[in-house]
Amino acid sequence: MNLIKKIYLKILIHKSNQYSVANVFRKYFRVKIGNNVRFTGIPNWGSEPYLVEIGDNVTLTQNVTFHTHDGGVGLFRKEYPGINIYGRIKIGNNVFIGSNTIFLPGVTVGNNVVIAAGSVISKDIPDNVVVGGVPAKIIKSIDEYKVKALKNAVYIFESNPIKRKIEILNKLNNK
Repeated sequence: MNLIKKIYLKILIHKSNQYSVANVFRKYFRVKIGNNVRFTGIPNWGSEPYLVEIGDNVTLTQNVTFHTHDGGVGLFRKEYPGINIYGRIKIGNNVFIGSNTIFLPGVTVGNNVVIAAGSVISKDIPDNVVVGGVPAKIIKSIDEYKVKALKNAVYIFESNPIKRKIEILNKLNNK
């Protein structure tokens, strides 16, 4: 990718909001992205972004990385010229992906999944679970997570940043 195109893409990404930036990734990176997908940070798509597919109602936070190939096989290229390993990465619907999550080649994430920050996804993740760790493992069901989340939740409806901050601090101080 030439320098002018990189600068142009950075400007397009910067001008986009958390939802409309998906259009930039679809058009210029050829990532398959569903509806209502939110990006709170810019992912690292790796060298084959066209091997990534993201479902509907997904949130990707900061520094999410998609590795669609195993670069380690480069060690064997003298003996096996042209050797490569590639794998698609598929994210289901209704998935939350925490900051600094890393996806390895060939994994599929089911529907209704929460992925904890800093996780390494090296195997398929079933539907309706919360996963985390290195490598990621199932921590609890999505129903168990919901019960705990509802117990600890505070409800904030203010959109003005200053008023929102005051409301958050008041609610946390009164807990």
